[in-house]
Amino acid sequence: MRGRQSSTFPLPDLWLISDERNDAGLELALRRLPCGSGFIYRHYHLEPEARVARWFVLRDIARARGHLTILADSALTALEWGADGTYGAPRALWPTRGLLTLATAHDLRDIALANLKRADAVLLSPVFATRSHPQAEALGSARFRLMAAHATMPVIALGGMNPHSARRLRWPRWAAIDGLSYP
Repeated sequence: MRGRQSSTFPLPDLWLISDERNDAGLELALRRLPCGSGFIYRHYHLEPEARVARWFVLRDIARARGHLTILADSALTALEWGADGTYGAPRALWPTRGLLTLATAHDLRDIALANLKRADAVLLSPVFATRSHPQAEALGSARFRLMAAHATMPVIALGGMNPHSARRLRWPRWAAIDGLSYP
C-alpha cells in the first residue's frame, strides 16, 4: 500500500471510474491509461462475492501499470482488500492512516464537509452533461471553478469528461466513466 498522499506519490491527474456500463472494457482501459493514473472501483451492481473477485482482477491490472486503486467502500474494506484509498460521499468517509480519501461533491455543502473531513481530494460533478445522471443540472466551466475554489484539497472534475472536454475545461485533474472506456 502506498499510504496517504505525499510528494513521493502525487495525486494522479487522470482517473478511470468503474461502472456497470464500462465493465466489459475495463481491462483494456486500465492498460491504455498512462502509467500512474488512478482507478476508482465502484461496481455496486455486483453481488458481494462477484464484486470482490472482480476487484482483485482489476486491481492487479491497475497495479501492474502503477495506478492508484481506490475502493468505493468503507476504510475497513479498503484495508482488507488492499486498496490505496476510499471513495464516497463526504458524510460517509472516515480518513484512515495509510489510505487516501476521495470525496464526491455536487454542491458547496459537500465541499465544506469534505474540507471538514480533511479528504485528500474531491471529485466535483457533474461538470458537463453526463449519461450517468441525465437529469442532473451540469455545473458548466464557470460554476465548476467557483465551487472548486472553496475546496482546501485538490479537485478532480467529473461528469461528461473526456479528453476533448478536459482540454476545453483546462483543469489539471479529471475523471471519467465513459470518456476513458473502450467497448
